[in-house]
Amino acid sequence: MSTQRLWLRCEKKEFERRSALTPTTAKKLIDVGFQISVERDEQRIFDNAEFEAVGCTLVDNNSWPNAPTDVPIIGLKELPVSEDPLPHTHIQFAHCYKRQAGWSSVLARFYKGGGTLYDLEFLTDATGRRVAAFGYHAGFAGAAAGALALAAQRSGKKLGGLDPYENETAMIEDVKNVLGGSANGVKALVIGALGRCGRGAVDLFRKIGVAENDILKWDMAETAKGGPFQEILDVDIFVNCIYLSSSIPPFMTKDQIMAAGKARRLSVVVDVSCDTTNPFNPIPIYSINTTFPEPTVPLDLGDDLPLLSVISIDHLPTLLPREASEQFSNDLLPSLLQLPQRSTAKVWTDAEKLFNEKQREAVEAEGL
Repeated sequence: MSTQRLWLRCEKKEFERRSALTPTTAKKLIDVGFQISVERDEQRIFDNAEFEAVGCTLVDNNSWPNAPTDVPIIGLKELPVSEDPLPHTHIQFAHCYKRQAGWSSVLARFYKGGGTLYDLEFLTDATGRRVAAFGYHAGFAGAAAGALALAAQRSGKKLGGLDPYENETAMIEDVKNVLGGSANGVKALVIGALGRCGRGAVDLFRKIGVAENDILKWDMAETAKGGPFQEILDVDIFVNCIYLSSSIPPFMTKDQIMAAGKARRLSVVVDVSCDTTNPFNPIPIYSINTTFPEPTVPLDLGDDLPLLSVISIDHLPTLLPREASEQFSNDLLPSLLQLPQRSTAKVWTDAEKLFNEKQREAVEAEGL
């Protein structure tokens, strides 16, 4: 059997420090015969030397376009916008299967180059469950960011730039500190509380001292009646953690917020799901993604109403880059071990089938 090669590319998204492969998972792949090239990347949380020490071959930063086209390229976030054809097989989050902004032009690049996309969001096991996701750390980090924004607003300030933490303990201690030692008295609502993401948000609130009765944990049963929901306006922090797959009534609207006037308690909305450009976005009160340097955007409510800030960072887990990467890469490992059999292994054949379906839709949309 020929050696399975795999190429870990650098991340070009600003402030993205996570990695699809870690030195730990790379070594496990090498131990069974994989040959792994790793692009040098000073932005990545793992040092280049950590990969080299386990047997990876270091290559130049952003050199994957020159890699042999039969070598799969693995990364995390989407590639920079371009019209260049893509002849390789790419394993990554592409954010183009739910008709997000620019979706068809992304898929058109694969059509023009003859490449294939295995979207990490849609790699599923035999039960249809995602094999790997950053959901838990997204929810955990999102709730932390929400608590930091609340503390800033209570001090009459705007939340400043966010930097990655060394670990969860450091994050928890920092959040508790800016809240005066504990979040007791803070009230939060998490929608999607039964999923990975929601569990992460709930855990963060517990660990910073929010009372159990002050953490409202909603999921499909609680939202079945359809929004908008007054209960969202009656908490300090609302965290949206749902996985959106179809049109649903909005959870909240700007008209609803305006009508509540000064009686509104809600100060911070954290849209972890970040379906900003999705036509089905259930939080249609904002239109831009925020960033780590500028984590919040104020809702335009006029001068008479209390401030309401939105956090909509689409790569929140990078606030805990080492832990999030280790967890995700370890969950992805069983599927990567089947990469040499991707023509028959269900996790890969299902992903390729979905890619072909979405590519046909894109070809039609682009008129190719």
